[in-house]
Amino acid sequence: MTAFTLIDKNGETRTVEANPAPAFAKPTHPLTSRVAYAAAHVVPLAWADNTPGRPAEVDWDATIGFRRMVWSWGLGVADCMDTAQRNLGMDWEATAELMRRSGAAAREYAAKEGWGRSVADLVSVGVNTDQLEQGGDYTLARIVDAYLEQLAVCEEAGDGPVIMCSRHLCRAARSAADYVKVYDEVIGAAKQPVILHWLGEVFDAQLHGYFGSPDWREASRTVLTIIEHNPGKVRGVKMSLLDADSERYMRAMLPEGTMMLTGDDFHYVDLIKNAEQDDPRAGGRAVMHSNALLGAFSVLAPHASAAIQALDRGDEAEYERILEPTQALAQQVFVHPTEFYKTSVAFMSWLNGHQPAFQMVGGLQSARSLPNLSRVVELANDCGAFEQPELAAERWNVLLAINGIK
Repeated sequence: MTAFTLIDKNGETRTVEANPAPAFAKPTHPLTSRVAYAAAHVVPLAWADNTPGRPAEVDWDATIGFRRMVWSWGLGVADCMDTAQRNLGMDWEATAELMRRSGAAAREYAAKEGWGRSVADLVSVGVNTDQLEQGGDYTLARIVDAYLEQLAVCEEAGDGPVIMCSRHLCRAARSAADYVKVYDEVIGAAKQPVILHWLGEVFDAQLHGYFGSPDWREASRTVLTIIEHNPGKVRGVKMSLLDADSERYMRAMLPEGTMMLTGDDFHYVDLIKNAEQDDPRAGGRAVMHSNALLGAFSVLAPHASAAIQALDRGDEAEYERILEPTQALAQQVFVHPTEFYKTSVAFMSWLNGHQPAFQMVGGLQSARSLPNLSRVVELANDCGAFEQPELAAERWNVLLAINGIK
């Protein structure tokens, strides 16, 4: 019998039998009912000096291999995002190299796949200002220049641009108008439509009051102003506030041609499916849905693909049957302190055989406790998130043994 040993916060252990992996089928044509990106993490070289404060040394074979796995399930990859440890271990030099390598791999994959997907369909990358000194004070003009430097690398690689929230802009901006000014300049320089990334302070406390207000209703007006100033140039908005009501409101306010991509790892099942809601623009009610750009989908690529394939067939009941059981796992992965969810993402990647060691850039593998990870194991087993249950059990039980738990 393949089994997992589980441990609670009091050090008590118990054993549960491993469930079989679901028999999901990979798609044979593009997913059509939803745009879906999995925000991918970075795999470090296991023997390198990836300790706190050191430049990232990346295992490029494993890192790009993970992205190919995601593409094989019909999903796009959101790369160089917060899941890839932006502002939490990944330096700009390594990030720029990741942009280039992911773009090259996507170009190669698109040519072989034959589905007609572009490089930007396969990989969109985060454009930020984190090459600037952390905690430094900069002018708006310097912040624009930093954004444009990263945008140039993104576009040279052929990647789709995701304009990320900038800690530097949050420090420098004195009003909503400052955000509009910076975003107008950056979007105006982009050669293709961009995705706007709205990351809440639950993920990064240094982004408090982003877009000019801690009130999401006020901040949403700033985002809508930016979109209005740049017609046809904002492909979508990715919201990561972990507040379903704010996302429903915002998606109803978006102009035609600008999609909502949920980044809500707590409520994605309900947000992605069709649902009737208030339509403040037209009055009355309307059926709406969100697309997806989720860190959770990097843990759940087979489930995400199978669920969207069900929506493609018009089978919403099957969509819910597949995806609803994963929500508890995602909530555990993103449990407070939420910024360390990347540890659980890398942990699941290791258990599923996508990387050789449970290590992270900056030594961040220590950011979750064994009881926390044990709960991840339990919930992953419950919903069938282990692609190779025998390997997952072996690796987890060895990790416990190394830590003196038998």
